[in-house]
Amino acid sequence: MKIAVNTRLLLPDRLDGIGRFTCETLRIITQSHPEHEFLFLFDRKFHESFIFSENIRPIVAPPQARHPLLFLAWFELSLPYLFNKLKPDLFLSPDGFLSLNTRVPSVAVIHDLNFEHFPADIPWAERTYYLRMFPKFARKAVRLATVSEYSKQDIHQLYKIPENRIDVVYNGSSSNFRPLSSERKETVRRKFTGGNEYFIFVGSLHPRKNLVNLFKAFDQFKDNDPSTVKLVIAGARMWWTDEIRQAYEGMQHRQEVIFTGRVIDQDLADLMASAMALTYVSIFEGFGIPILEAFSCNTPVITSGNTSMPEVAGEAACLADPFDVESIRGAVRRGHARPGRHLGHRHSPGRRHGCRCIEARRQVPERHPGHLALRLKDRAFRYQESLP
Repeated sequence: MKIAVNTRLLLPDRLDGIGRFTCETLRIITQSHPEHEFLFLFDRKFHESFIFSENIRPIVAPPQARHPLLFLAWFELSLPYLFNKLKPDLFLSPDGFLSLNTRVPSVAVIHDLNFEHFPADIPWAERTYYLRMFPKFARKAVRLATVSEYSKQDIHQLYKIPENRIDVVYNGSSSNFRPLSSERKETVRRKFTGGNEYFIFVGSLHPRKNLVNLFKAFDQFKDNDPSTVKLVIAGARMWWTDEIRQAYEGMQHRQEVIFTGRVIDQDLADLMASAMALTYVSIFEGFGIPILEAFSCNTPVITSGNTSMPEVAGEAACLADPFDVESIRGAVRRGHARPGRHLGHRHSPGRRHGCRCIEARRQVPERHPGHLALRLKDRAFRYQESLP
């Protein structure tokens, strides 16, 4: 089988959540299935580290698709041109974007529909593109994958896609995320926080990540806490809005907040494993990979009690109301009072790591979204013919 894959988010040292998902998924799929040929479609010069096996053929197709007009040019002009030349049997898109101008059967991974629920958080051009095109992508796909039951129901309800055409395939975490020795943790803390204990937030500084309420809650926690515990923010300031800036500048204890910016993968794993707890109180998530990464490091988790996060965390995390600063402050105080201990209500082996995500990770070759791309070609065509 010849499988074309959208790999435009495979950028060295710049992997975001979906980029990391794409990288880890494709590494496993391509190495596990040498009988198939994979056409990796990049929109710029690629890094050799992303060519995971000999059955990969990398292809660069301009333009660099980082704006809605360039999305249209790449997906509706460049890719159809390539498909006509290369004759792939299937197109796999790990970021959910598809070409509407091709008859090649397509499988899309739609991680979440945050832009449907919080459109004002996204710039006008991108918002307009997403709201117009993603319903079409969902209908175009012969099969959809998503990363949680919450997202599956969201796609089903908003886009009217039959549930039997949507597969839930939980995310996994990189093997970089693992527990560290006490000595190594001390080294990491000296490097990033001057040796101080810290809570950590990981992710892009986007409004829906709820940094405004996290800053307020941490500031209130520090009002009654004489310790030197810090709050580490690990992520790029891509969406540093006025509201986030004002919340930060209004903190009485803002000197206790450390911004690392984007860090390399190994540093990120070390930071996660050395933290007192992950503070991940987003307003909306389709999955929330940092939750799973923290569990892999045996780092306690504070997260939100809405959207997909309870599904991912199970009973192993301390759940807070993301809209209630006092609820978040209480969770932070609990994490400080119980350093190194899981914060959920139960800690039995069957529930410790939340949901079925850890079990799914152990079975990743069968559970991963790319497994959909390796089904028989005639099944893909049968799905395509069943579409209205």
